[in-house]
Amino acid sequence: MNKVLLCCAAGMSTSMLVQRMEKYATQNNIDVKINAIAFDEFSEQIHHYDVCLLGPQIKYKLAEFKVIADQLNKPIAVINMMDYGMMNGEKILNEALKMLTSYEAK
Repeated sequence: MNKVLLCCAAGMSTSMLVQRMEKYATQNNIDVKINAIAFDEFSEQIHHYDVCLLGPQIKYKLAEFKVIADQLNKPIAVINMMDYGMMNGEKILNEALKMLTSYEAK
């Protein structure tokens, strides 16, 4: 099972996105665990997950969080603003899984 961590300012808007991603995963028999947290929990939680996506509103945290994620060999990126705004769970989940596959291939 892949584990996807979403991180935003308070974890509230990404919680809605988690529901969309989980719905898509269930409909397509994708075995994945998805969770949303506030950015102040990132350091405590990242080691429990395989990949992390940041909400566009905290993209300024990417450089800081990437250092931590790289130390743990976890891919991290910012969610596309348009996909986030549209709550496109399908596209965002597929992007997370693609990042994971690409990262593991290295």
